[in-house]
Amino acid sequence: MSDHTTFKTGGPADLWIRPEGECFPEYAAMLLESAHNERIPVFVLGGGANLAVSDEGIRGIVLDTGGYAGEMGSGEWGMGNGEEVPTPYSPLPTPHSLFFRAGTSVDDAVEIAAARSLSGMEFLAGMPGSIGGALWMNARCYDREMADVVRQVKVLEWNGIRTITPKKEDFSYKKSPFQGMDCLILAVSAALEEGESAVIRETISARRKDRETKGHYRCPSAGSAFKNNRAFGKPTGQIIDELGLKGFRVGGAQVAPWHGNIIINSGGARSADILALVKMVEDRVKEETGMELEREILFTGNFY
Repeated sequence: MSDHTTFKTGGPADLWIRPEGECFPEYAAMLLESAHNERIPVFVLGGGANLAVSDEGIRGIVLDTGGYAGEMGSGEWGMGNGEEVPTPYSPLPTPHSLFFRAGTSVDDAVEIAAARSLSGMEFLAGMPGSIGGALWMNARCYDREMADVVRQVKVLEWNGIRTITPKKEDFSYKKSPFQGMDCLILAVSAALEEGESAVIRETISARRKDRETKGHYRCPSAGSAFKNNRAFGKPTGQIIDELGLKGFRVGGAQVAPWHGNIIINSGGARSADILALVKMVEDRVKEETGMELEREILFTGNFY
C-alpha cells in the first residue's frame, strides 16, 4: 500500500483491485455483493491522502476508485441503469454544474473547472487525493469546503444506485454525512459560478504556491496531521510549535521542521512510526495545555 498513499508507507493488501472505466459501478456492485456474501472485508481507497496503512497491510480487498475518473456529461449523470432509487427531493443540477467520477483527482477537477471559466473549486488547487475522498471528509481550506460546492452525489447502496442532494447543515468541520452511511460514493455534481478566467487562474496559482511555501510537497506526508479547533484560540500548528516539537522524530517519521502540524516521512518511515509520533504529540499537547487534538490522519489496518 506504500504505492497508493501519500505517506508512502504501508504493507500489502490481500487483494488490490482497480476497475477501469465506465464499468466501475457495475463491477463494484458485484464485488461488494460477493465480498459481503463471503464475509470478506472491503476497504475503499480514494487518492490515498490523509491515510496511514498498517505496516502489516490490509486484510481483505482494497477497492481502488482511481480507475473511475474524469468528467461526466450531464446526460451520463442522468442516465439510470434500472437500479436507480428515486428520492423525494432531487432538483436538477444548476446550469454551471460539473459532474465528476469519484476517482477524479482533486487537481484534475480544479483544472476542468478552470478550463470552462467556472469558479468555486480554486480552494482545492494543489490538494492531493480524489474528489470522492474530498467529499467524504468535507475537505476544507481557505475558508471554503466541499459542502459549499457539492450539489448532488451518486452513491451505490445495497439496493442500487441513488442520487442524494445533501444539505449544507448535514456537513460540519472536516465531516460529511457520508462518513456515517453504508454506501460507496460514485460521482459528485459541483455547482459552480461563471468567473473570469484570468482571476480563476491567478487564484489557483496562489493556492498552489501557498501549499508549496508551507512545505506540503517537500516530503511524503498527509498534509495537516490534526484538525484546527477554533476553541483553542490559535492554529494547531502554532500550539505544537510553541511546545518546541518541530523537528521531533520517531524513527523515520518527523514533525516537519518548518511546520508543526505536518508530519512527514523523512525517509524510511514505517506507519508505526507515524502513529507513535502522533500519539506523542497528542500526549504532549494534552499534558502542557489540557487541549485534546483531533486527528486528520486516518489509520487503517492492524496497529499495535
